[in-house]
Order: sequence, then structure tokens, then C-alpha cells
Amino acid sequence: MSNAKKSRRALIVTGEASGDLHGGNLIRAAREVDPDLSFFGIGGSRMAEAGCEILIPGESISVMGLVEVVGHFPVIWRAFRRMKQILQGAQRPDLLILIDFPEFNLRLARVAKAAGVPVLFYVSPQIWAWRQGRVRKIAQVVDKLAVIFPFEEAFYRGHQIDVEYVGNPLLDEVEVQIGREPYLRRLGLDPGRAVVGLFPGSRRNEIRYILETILQTAQQLAVALPGVQFLLPVASSLPAEMFEAPLAEKKLPVTLVDDRIYDVANACDAVLCVSGTVTLQTALVETPMAVVYQMSPLTYAIGRRLVKVPHISLANIVAGAPVVREFIQEQATPEALCAEILRLLHDPEYNRQVRAGLGTIRRRMGEKGCSQRVAAIASALSQKTLGQADQ
Repeated sequence: MSNAKKSRRALIVTGEASGDLHGGNLIRAAREVDPDLSFFGIGGSRMAEAGCEILIPGESISVMGLVEVVGHFPVIWRAFRRMKQILQGAQRPDLLILIDFPEFNLRLARVAKAAGVPVLFYVSPQIWAWRQGRVRKIAQVVDKLAVIFPFEEAFYRGHQIDVEYVGNPLLDEVEVQIGREPYLRRLGLDPGRAVVGLFPGSRRNEIRYILETILQTAQQLAVALPGVQFLLPVASSLPAEMFEAPLAEKKLPVTLVDDRIYDVANACDAVLCVSGTVTLQTALVETPMAVVYQMSPLTYAIGRRLVKVPHISLANIVAGAPVVREFIQEQATPEALCAEILRLLHDPEYNRQVRAGLGTIRRRMGEKGCSQRVAAIASALSQKTLGQADQ
């Protein structure tokens, strides 16, 4: 019997909602590429739906910010110890797949390397943005690096890292499945009135620092735009209950949804959102947006000294230009954010300019097929381990 026909197991780890999304798509692609490769590990509902055995929910270890990690350390440490025991155990996996979440995952990669388990890192740590010295650590502990932006491959080239640009996984799933008018009518909303998206993020501490600013902005918009309607997508990693009390207190006309982000963003005339993957998802349907980025003052003070890129949002980073405006920390006032959303809604030339900039982003992101390419890499790496064991 050939190696390809023997059952193999991949330990897959992510702590991000976006990583859960990419992991789910990867697992589905792997079912076609290599049905004998199964998955277990740390992730969320998307990975579970794709067939991954979830040992620890990814949201339990997902924390943004250097300072915030300290308070959450016991939970993170317990998760790390469990993964370490699996990698060092008698039934260790044939492959470790790490998706983003670098502070946790690069430490886990070191354990895997010492245990002889191949490491595939999918979605590169953003060391081109900050802490570029980590590139040496990646070279030491990662067997294959699958990057999702074309400029990343050039960055890693020359550092003795086996790196491959695999395209962007969002291109495999981006599709508006229901038009703006039927979608809004299904929600009981009026397509003839303005719709503003409130996208507060998928991490609990993002919500902690950003939600109040977003809701205060919505209050100002409700005054400036009588009849405005708001859509707030709730990430699969978060309970809807955490939004209900703040919304009830402010008496805002907000509709909570858990639908596909592309359908939600497409139904909006403008979006107020956090930085990160959601800015790319919104950009791919060319909905104008304003980006808000807030965290604890200490975390921000530390980050300012480390970050080496001119933009915060992935949309602007990929575009290589300030296509959408970013409101960072003390700049992110409800007054400034309200003014930007009103400009996007009421200034046709500005709206056209922003949409044209967003249109360049999709062209820069490459071709579809990312999940299939990563699945093929995972299959080959896991069979290499099996081949070594058979020798």
C-alpha cells in the first residue's frame, strides 16, 4: 500500500475568527485533495463544520494586544501545554498546520520541530509590519510557509525559508449570494433608506475597546440621518448577548445578523469597521468604509514603537495606498467617524473615488484556488512524515 492511502492526522491551530474561516476552507479542500488526511486541534465553528475535531475553542485563547495577553495567560498556557503533550506523545500527528496567531503558534512550532513533526505555517505572521527580527525564528522552526499576499514572498526570499505564495483564501469564497434589496427586505428593512454597517470585530477585547465608540458614532448618525438603518454582523466566535444590552441602552435601530459577511457588506451603503480581515472582505464587494482601531493606551504606546508600515488596515496595506481612511486611537472620535460616514454617503465624487480604489485590491490579490494549493502542500508534508516512519 502506498503512503498516500494510509490515514494521517494533522494538528491544526488558530485562535482567530479569520483563521477559523481559512482553516475551514482548507479542510474542505483537503477532503478532495487527500481524503486520508484528517484534522483535529484548536479552532472554531467553521473548522468544526468542515470536519475538524475541536479540542479547544479558538476564541478561548484569542486576545489582541500585548498587555491584554497577560491577564489571559493561564488559559493560553493550559492550551499550549495540551498541544505540547500531543506533539510529544506516542500518537503525535503527521503534520502541524498553524494559521496566523503567531505569538502562540511560533512557540508551538518550536515544540513540533524538536519532536520531528513537520510544520506548515499558513497565513504569514505580519513581521513585515512589526518585529522583523522574528524572520530568523521562522526559518528555524517552520518547514513550509504559505503566504497570502504577493509582497510577502519577496520579503521572505533570501532568509532560507521554504516560502510559497498561494494566493488569498478570501478569493475562494467571495460571492454575493443575495442582492441588496431582497436581503434587506428579508430582514424587514427598507431598501430605500440608508444602511450603515457596524463591524466591531471578532475578539472580545476588540469589542471592549471599540464597541462604545462605534455605537456613539451610530447615535450621531441616527440624528444626522433620520431613518438610517444599521447592520451589525456577529462573529461566530462571539455570543449575540454581548451586544444586546449596549444596543438596548442606546435605543439604536440596529439589526444583528449572522449571515455571510459579503452579503451583509454588499447590503450596506457604507461601513464602519475594525482593521483586519474584514476590511478586505468589505473591499472585495467594493463597499466604502471607514476603519477604526483602538486598544489599551499602554498596548498602543508599545505598538507605535514596533509597527513599521504606514497603514493599519489590510485593505490599505494590500492597495499600497490610503484607499480608505483610518481613525486610530485618539483620532477615532464619534464626531470624526460620523463625519467620514456622512461624506461617503453624501459626496458622490468621494464615494466614486473610494470605490475605484477598492476595485484595485481584488486585482492585487491574485487568482482563486488558494485553499486547494495549501491542501496539496499539507498532503505532501504529511506523507513525507509517514515515509520517514516507514524507513
